[in-house]
Amino acid sequence: MNSSAIHKLFHHGRGFALILLILWVLGVFYVINPIINDYRFITLHKILKAGQVTIITRNTPHCYYSYRDEPMGFEYELAQEFVEYLGVELKIKIAENWKQMTSELKNGTAALIAAGITITPKRQKWVAFSDGYMDIRQHIIAHRNNRKIKGVSDLSGRTVHVQTATAYQERLEELRRQGLNLSIELHKDLPTEELIQQVDEGEIELTVADSNIARLNQRHYPRAVMANAISELQQLGWAVHPEAHELREKINSFFATIKENGRFDEIYNRYYGDDGNFDYVDLRAFHRRVKTRLSRYSPFIKAAARKHGFDWRMIAAQAYQESHLNPWAKSSAGAKGLMQLLTSTARSLNVADIYNPVDNINGGVQHLKNLYDHFDSATGDDRLMISLAAYNVGQGHVQDARRLAIKKKLNPNSWESLSKTLPLLRYRKYYKNAKYGYCRGTEPVIYVKQIMIYYDILKRQGIEYKDVQASLIE
Repeated sequence: MNSSAIHKLFHHGRGFALILLILWVLGVFYVINPIINDYRFITLHKILKAGQVTIITRNTPHCYYSYRDEPMGFEYELAQEFVEYLGVELKIKIAENWKQMTSELKNGTAALIAAGITITPKRQKWVAFSDGYMDIRQHIIAHRNNRKIKGVSDLSGRTVHVQTATAYQERLEELRRQGLNLSIELHKDLPTEELIQQVDEGEIELTVADSNIARLNQRHYPRAVMANAISELQQLGWAVHPEAHELREKINSFFATIKENGRFDEIYNRYYGDDGNFDYVDLRAFHRRVKTRLSRYSPFIKAAARKHGFDWRMIAAQAYQESHLNPWAKSSAGAKGLMQLLTSTARSLNVADIYNPVDNINGGVQHLKNLYDHFDSATGDDRLMISLAAYNVGQGHVQDARRLAIKKKLNPNSWESLSKTLPLLRYRKYYKNAKYGYCRGTEPVIYVKQIMIYYDILKRQGIEYKDVQASLIE
């Protein structure tokens, strides 16, 4: 073999080796790349395979909080519905800010953000949002005695306090770019709810909150009120990694489903649907009387609630709704005392002295427990609210409302259903065929709504009173 042939073979061998090396590298790449893609962000496939999904949220009354070791919150309940929809288990991760939330998505340590996040163009650069599931507007929050804020222009020369890296900051900065002379005080560690509290207490003049958050907190901070809106209609959405297309589509399908079957409205109304029945005077009176009256009767309420398996705060809320915690209260219908017992009901419950707070509370809670036992086909909050409605309007009318619900193909064991059928019993078309006849059916609906709001306030405030010697005479 001559030197030329050897030279050619050598070069051909080098070329062949190079080709083999390239093929090997490509092979490794194509083997590893799917793994990289799989773990770079969380896909729907990975969720279903693992049987669980990690959701990022915030520790706020709107999103997620714990009461007596029980998780609750609007976003949390939506998340619970979502995992049932998928057939997987739920894991919750708490994030403090937007940067932390997006980092969790990028790192693949969580699948989605469900934290009451406003969809904005700036945020859409970092995440893919679901379709909007709730309409909101940003509102200036001011003290009710502040009459100077009537429009956006009135913010000129004033300082507005907001949490950093929020849609509120984005909007205020936009207003400032448009020429509005306002100062923005940014708070890294103070959530919107605490800033609302500071407005209520007069520590700061102004903050900003989404309309849903403002309504939720107004029951707790009645002096902090919504002034003018500073944004057009916006939407809240869940957020996923920009490449998690199938997961985003699944979330959209989920929201469409629960809005169609009414489940979204049930959850929404539990958190936001009750506020229209309350005004400033109502709430201030409640907060004042809780401070001045509840401690007198809380030992007896706690004892009766413990005996029958109720949360004492719920019983306290009911007592307030019945009598404003006045043991001498008497209604035009003849109901008497803290729990507003009729004489006939008190007699059937062996209540010795209807105006004695201890006897009256024990009788009222026993009556509620009897109703609760009767409606044992319902469960959870539905069972409680149906029992409360029966306490207010009578067991017979509630049974009529349940029968009407069945006729209308509604769930008779759902309070959401009965809150629709009870008011119908005002109309002859419906009550003429009802066993117990006419019923002022809107009253028990309002009654239950108000109790649940008072109950929520007591839970949120963490009301705890030391047992004291109660006075039997106010």
